[in-house]
Amino acid sequence: MNETQFLTDYYKECANFLVNTDVNKNSIDAKKMILSTSKSGGKLIFAGNGASASIANHASLDFTKQAKMKSVNFNESAFITAFANDFGYSRWIEKSLECYGERGDTLILISCSGTSENVVNAAIYAKSHGINVITFTGFSDMNPLKKAGDINFWIDSRAYNIIEGIHQIWLLSICDLIIGKKEYSVS
Repeated sequence: MNETQFLTDYYKECANFLVNTDVNKNSIDAKKMILSTSKSGGKLIFAGNGASASIANHASLDFTKQAKMKSVNFNESAFITAFANDFGYSRWIEKSLECYGERGDTLILISCSGTSENVVNAAIYAKSHGINVITFTGFSDMNPLKKAGDINFWIDSRAYNIIEGIHQIWLLSICDLIIGKKEYSVS
């Protein structure tokens, strides 16, 4: 393997997705939905699995601390394992929403494949209970999570780390769009 060429191609692929995938309308629509949620006293709820859970955790922090939005994420291990043990892994996010989700909240779900049963079940529950759904997915354009969302960010890739990197950039750009600038004090 030519490592230099590998990295050059890798970065070109990432840049291609950032430059040639138009998410401007979705980003502006997401900003409006999030601001509407906040103004009505609602909160943002973030969830995902694995690396997507880490992205959810980071985004929840930035939307809370930097954009001054109420937000939560379901990444505490005792919480996850208790709900998964009692209700099954495929329903733990859905059951968490029963406890924390309220009509008018916005649920932000992140999944590379868009097929993770627990995330899809959460989207279906949210939609049936008046909770807005924003999704970040990859793989198939027809994945079930994307079908369940109100606003969908999709990347035409099957490369996990590329999908996750782009999801993080898109999600945090919405946070900065709400703040109205990309450079600001964090204290």
